[in-house]
Amino acid sequence: MSSLLAEPNALHLPATEHKALMSDGVELFYRAWLPNVPAKKALLLFHRGHERSGRWQETVENLALDDVAIFAWDARGHGLSPGERGSAVNLARVIKDADEFARHIATQHNIAHEDMIVLAHSVGAVVAAAWVHDYAPPIRAMILATPAFRVKLYVPFAVPLLRMREKLLGPGFVSSYVTSGMLTHDPVEAKRYDADPLIFRQIAVNILLDLHDTSTRLLDDAGAITVPTMVMAAGSDWVVDVGAQEEFLRKLSTPIKRWEMFSDFSHAVFHEKGREKLVTKASAFILERFAAARAPASLLDADKQGYTKAEFDRLQEPSWRYGFTRWFLKNVGTLSKGIALGWESGFDSGVTLDYVYKNEAQGATPLGWLIDRNYLDSVGWTGIRQRRVHLEKVLHTLIRETHAAGRPVNVLDIATGAGRYVLETMNHLRDIPITAVLRDYKEANLEAARQLAASLNLAGATILHGDAFDRASLAAVTPRPTIGIVSGLYELFPDNEPVRRSLAGLADAIEPGGHLIYTNQPWHPQVEMIARTLTNREGKPWIMRRRTQAEMDELVRAAGFVKLTQEIDQWGIFTVSVARRVGGDA
Repeated sequence: MSSLLAEPNALHLPATEHKALMSDGVELFYRAWLPNVPAKKALLLFHRGHERSGRWQETVENLALDDVAIFAWDARGHGLSPGERGSAVNLARVIKDADEFARHIATQHNIAHEDMIVLAHSVGAVVAAAWVHDYAPPIRAMILATPAFRVKLYVPFAVPLLRMREKLLGPGFVSSYVTSGMLTHDPVEAKRYDADPLIFRQIAVNILLDLHDTSTRLLDDAGAITVPTMVMAAGSDWVVDVGAQEEFLRKLSTPIKRWEMFSDFSHAVFHEKGREKLVTKASAFILERFAAARAPASLLDADKQGYTKAEFDRLQEPSWRYGFTRWFLKNVGTLSKGIALGWESGFDSGVTLDYVYKNEAQGATPLGWLIDRNYLDSVGWTGIRQRRVHLEKVLHTLIRETHAAGRPVNVLDIATGAGRYVLETMNHLRDIPITAVLRDYKEANLEAARQLAASLNLAGATILHGDAFDRASLAAVTPRPTIGIVSGLYELFPDNEPVRRSLAGLADAIEPGGHLIYTNQPWHPQVEMIARTLTNREGKPWIMRRRTQAEMDELVRAAGFVKLTQEIDQWGIFTVSVARRVGGDA
């Protein structure tokens, strides 16, 4: 239904209804407003919590974008999409939905990510910002309207109390305190909101907590984002904190960032009195970004200057922070087998990684066992184990797809460590002929891999000493791989030149149309603690230069690969991506 407030130049577009299949089998409902002529530009709309896509109709018409295809989803658990209302397994699943939804639009409507802009509201704006941060889609721009980086919960200690509630009582829901009168000054829109049968008040406790934690991560690491951004704030917002929105925008690395404050607006800005002036600002920004030549700053030299280089330099400066923590780990901590192993071989070594994968606490005393259990349960090591789950998942999928396509399954892992996930995958998929070349520079790792291969009676595995940064030796690997793997390696080296050399070798080696699995660590909540307290495989302080996902993807793209999919853990620490070697069939 068109609004009586529609502007004279508004487009009266009917919406068509569609479904997009997500990787977990859920079909999300979405609406599309399509121009008469097939569009090459797209605007993606992400609604706020307790909302749905149908209520974007007036906004779509007043944007008056006559050559832009517009798409709005019902997020899972909302509107006409399935799922318990206000719920999901975690917010990371919703963020992954955003990535898969955009890929669906790209495939179904033949619109490249480079020609997409996102307009997102409240919780949807946090989802959009996290998608841009975590998955690094090369979109044109994003507009974040009243992003919910900090929800005003009003109850003292609300977040820790909710954590305690979830731990003691398990999954549950809370009802939103927000009434329609707190959302908008427009009485007609307030009545429509209250009467809408598809709008609900509940939200899952885990989603509310994930929203807080994801927002904390985004506020901490907003500098990783280089996408042109406009933030629209409401001066009379009873729902979210405006200060957090200002902080986020200030920290962004993009030179194109705009702040628009609507002082007399409440939170539901797209249903407020005078909303046409907000829509006019959004439309102008969208048209400006589509008209601008797309020439994003390259991140290939991010090891020499920029956001993560500045952090890396700061971590190399002397500091007394974490002095007690280092003393404790160096002395009492050695009662833990894992910590003792880390001091002996390096906390980033293959031996340490294999111990973390096994996840079996051991210690010299009951105290040592307790310390080891706490060490293995740290968020970093928990994320590492989830990275392995994702590695095995994508490797299984690629092996089956490669075999089904009639191509030989030849795997190359250039820094295999103990080779556990490749060898165990081969063991699980004995119905498929697989050859694997497992290379590593360290003899202890190779010997562990040989023992595991022998125990599994795997004849198809060749285990060799090899330099992961030697382009010529990688290019000479036989049989020519159809699946290449580089996991947990590039994260250990701050400079991009050896990484580019290694990726070039992988591009030389992998058959056109073959695939590369690569990992990255775009964020880590303990990066400073690790730098100040732990040592690497060379006995030096373990100081990491993080690569943003945008930087890592650009390095892979520059080597001749096209990114296809990505997995990321719920804490946003480790990613596992799949790219196709340019030159072959998809």
